Amino acid sequence: MTSALPAGDAYPYLRAASAGIRHHTRALAPRTQHSASPADRVHLDVLHTHLTALHQLLDRLAATTRPPHPAAGRHLATAHARLFQTATAVHDAFHLLPVADGPPTDTDCHPERLPEGPPVLTICQRHLTAGHAVRRTTTPRDLNTPPPGHTTTCAQ
Repeated sequence: MTSALPAGDAYPYLRAASAGIRHHTRALAPRTQHSASPADRVHLDVLHTHLTALHQLLDRLAATTRPPHPAAGRHLATAHARLFQTATAVHDAFHLLPVADGPPTDTDCHPERLPEGPPVLTICQRHLTAGHAVRRTTTPRDLNTPPPGHTTTCAQ
């Protein structure tokens, strides 16, 4: 998939991250139905890291775009909320997967307790930080509302 925008080198790290995700997706494509391995906690932790980094980027883009371009800023703010919903689903899936050496000890996130290991502390703290950011600008109703239909015209 290519964009009509000039390639340039304005966002090299973002382009590299996107290329890395595409490469990883292709590498995970099963050769047969039975050769794909399920996600593990480490994989979901790394994916959650990526999602929360995108969440932070969208937060800043929405804040800077909204004053001069209110409609575009609202769309970015909506994307910001939807990305948090995605990160929440990945966070929840993380806690449902078994620990590397046995079944999950607890399926709930308890940031007030000592975690079962460093990855849990990392993903839970990261998710709480993203949650604070999204709640600054988003209502619970917005977070629970399904995404609206696409309202712009896209050229094919």
